[in-house]
Amino acid sequence: MQKIFDSHFHIIDPKFPLTGNQGFLPEYFPFDEYVKRAMKLNITGGAVVSASYQGYDKSYLKEALKRLGPGFVGVVQLPYETTDEEIIELSEVGVRAVRFNIYNGLSLSLDRLASMAKRVYELARWHVELHVASSDLEELSPIIECLPAVSIDHLGLLEEGFPSLLRLVSQGVKVKASGFGRVDFDVKKVLQRIYSENPEALMFGTDLPSTRAKRPFVVEDIDLIAETLGETGTKKVLYSNAIKWYMEKN
Repeated sequence: MQKIFDSHFHIIDPKFPLTGNQGFLPEYFPFDEYVKRAMKLNITGGAVVSASYQGYDKSYLKEALKRLGPGFVGVVQLPYETTDEEIIELSEVGVRAVRFNIYNGLSLSLDRLASMAKRVYELARWHVELHVASSDLEELSPIIECLPAVSIDHLGLLEEGFPSLLRLVSQGVKVKASGFGRVDFDVKKVLQRIYSENPEALMFGTDLPSTRAKRPFVVEDIDLIAETLGETGTKKVLYSNAIKWYMEKN
């Protein structure tokens, strides 16, 4: 059975605080529930991603990484005022990226986003993860193109602006093959075009528990990748691309 690195999932633990985003609060999805789902899929590692409703809380992420163990890393949200020492401390416990949620409301100006992205890369070789719609990428591309390392969530969400996403892929930007129930396009065609542009770009994520998605993750999403990209492409997208991105650059 093909090993999987789950590059995008959330742990929503009732022990830790949540912050409503645009009035939204999710149902809980604790550690044990994720592990139960992951074992059935042969997930051997992954990236726990901080969501908008978790604000700047880092305590849940530290506990999740400790419980998940080797093979799993964290993606955090941070205020601009975060010190260098705090970034280094987070890197030591397994954080490998900082996330900015443009799609659901960005708390930083774009200038500060760029400044922070460069600082975390220089300090800890973290990349930046952007939750952003492809329709916004033409406007944002001059900033994104200047960042040292970037990934974009959920295939860019919208068909509008896809040429801008593809252009960024050609320049080395990574794209998460996740959230298939969130998008408004033919996933198979988009996977094919991104993979053809850069076979190293796509990284699979379950997006569990799929909060706010029109349709949650199903196992058939993995089958679609296999049917679309064949054996070599499937190994890259389900495992090796993400391993290189998250685990081998430090």
